[in-house]
Amino acid sequence: MAEILLAASHLTKRFGGLAAVNDVSLELWRDRIHAVIGPNGAGKSTLTNLLSGDIAPSSGTVTLAGRNTTGWSPEKISRAGLGRSYQKTNIFGPFTVWENVRLAAQSRTPHAAGWLRLASNVGAANERAERAIELAGLAPRRDSVAGAISHGEQRQLEIAMTLATDPQVLLLDEPLAGMGTAEAERMVQLLLKLKPNHAIMLVEHDMDAVFALADHLTVMVNGQVIASGTPAQIRADAGVQAAYLGEEA
Repeated sequence: MAEILLAASHLTKRFGGLAAVNDVSLELWRDRIHAVIGPNGAGKSTLTNLLSGDIAPSSGTVTLAGRNTTGWSPEKISRAGLGRSYQKTNIFGPFTVWENVRLAAQSRTPHAAGWLRLASNVGAANERAERAIELAGLAPRRDSVAGAISHGEQRQLEIAMTLATDPQVLLLDEPLAGMGTAEAERMVQLLLKLKPNHAIMLVEHDMDAVFALADHLTVMVNGQVIASGTPAQIRADAGVQAAYLGEEA
C-alpha cells in the first residue's frame, strides 16, 4: 500500500547570502521512485544532505515515518529507517563484498558489547547481509575483493550495504554515474526490484534512466523547484525545457 515515508516541508539551507536550497517541499512514497533533476549547482546534493541529516537546515522540517527528524544526527536518522548512497562510491576496498555488507549489517546489532563478539557469530547481522547481497545481485561476487570488482558492481555493493541496515527510504545520489550501458541496465533493474518495499529518491543526470524509472520528478534550478509532476508533465513543461532539458538536446 502506498504511503508517505518521508516528507520535507519548506526546506531552506543558506550558506551566508547563498540559498543552496530555497523553500523546497516534497514527499517520498513507498512503491514510488521520485527523481530530483537539474543542472550542476541546482542544489540536489544539498537537498539530499538535508534529508539525511548530513547538514542541518536553516529552516523547514523533515519527517521520516511520521517522526520529525529535523536536527537529528545522520546516525539517528539512519537507525530510524533512512539509507543513502553518495556520488563517490563509499566502500572498504581491501575487504570482500561479504565483509563490506556484513559490517553494514552489524551496525544494527542492538547489543552495546556486540563489538566484542566474533563477527561470524552475529547471526542476525549475517542473515541481513546475506539477504542484501542476494537482493543486490552480488551473490556470485560474494568473496571477491571489493576494490577489484567493476565500477558498476561497486555501486551495487554500496546499495547492498545500505540495504543491510533495513531502510524504508533510500536516497541515491547519482547511482548510474560512470556506468556503461550494461551496468546501467543492471542498476535500473535493481532499483525496480527495490521499489515495491521502499520509497526511493533518485538524483541522477542520466535522463533516459530517469524517465524510465521515475513515477514523479522534481526539477531544481539555483536551489529552487521550478516544476514537479509526472514524467509526461515534466517533458511537456516549457520552463523545464528552457532551463534544463533543452540543454541536453
